Amino acid sequence: MVRRRFITLDVFTGRRFAGNPLAVVLDAEGLDGAVMQTVAREFNLAETVFVLPAEKPSHRARLRIFTPAAELPFAGHPTVGTAVLLNRIDGAGAREFVLEEAIGPIRCTTASIDSDRGQARFQLARLPEEVGPAAGADKIATALGLEDGDIGFGGFKPACWSAGVPLSFVPVRGLQQISRCQPNLAYWGAAFGEGGHSAAYVFCRETVERGSAFHARMFAPRLGIMEDPATGAGAAAFAGVLAHFAPPPDGDHEYSIEQGYEMGRPSLIGLSVTIRNRQLAVAAISGEAITVSEGTIEA
Repeated sequence: MVRRRFITLDVFTGRRFAGNPLAVVLDAEGLDGAVMQTVAREFNLAETVFVLPAEKPSHRARLRIFTPAAELPFAGHPTVGTAVLLNRIDGAGAREFVLEEAIGPIRCTTASIDSDRGQARFQLARLPEEVGPAAGADKIATALGLEDGDIGFGGFKPACWSAGVPLSFVPVRGLQQISRCQPNLAYWGAAFGEGGHSAAYVFCRETVERGSAFHARMFAPRLGIMEDPATGAGAAAFAGVLAHFAPPPDGDHEYSIEQGYEMGRPSLIGLSVTIRNRQLAVAAISGEAITVSEGTIEA
């Protein structure tokens, strides 16, 4: 056993005890995947990051990311939070560096706000793609505790997309409907699959904050996450959903997605998209993070 330093942060927020909590284990050399999974289960947060030396010398670090139940090839709030933390540890004000994740190299732009807070932005390593048909509205509604008529608005329909982590995207009519979502695990598999990556990203255009573009909730019980306060991988894949069902005109566009309000952990995720020739060309995720605690764990 080795005593290893860890730091927790709240991500996609500028204040403590909001956003999505993240544990980052530093100096993770020597740990195998089974031990990392055990440590992640011990922290019992949506994700735990293990920081390893980069395979390419010009890159800052290599990350392995675990939920309490499985390893992920990529996730947004671990990328933002770890980028902010490493920038703070290095004592840099603002800079760019590359983090290595299983999905591939991810280029991050970071900046310090004060001694505990920072912000980061990263460009998607892989543009989102549709990964299969969604279940029928009746099955989705039953699994979420909704009515069939609650599903869909505007041109949006249920769909399955991935930017590294596959999710089922479920548009609902408004805040009243999204607040009523209550996962029913007896029907979850029929609506979202039985695999480890069956997750539902529910969204609407009605928002709590005036400056937000969308309101979202994300449920991933098969990953050990009954509800996630902020889902960067979901926002990343949502870029594809947006470009498919409600494409903005050619050019650069910025969106703010609010999440976690029903959990008492309000989060704001920045989504940037570039449309060229009516196609999604570039997408990026951004947000703030703040340090909450530091300590050591033996593993």
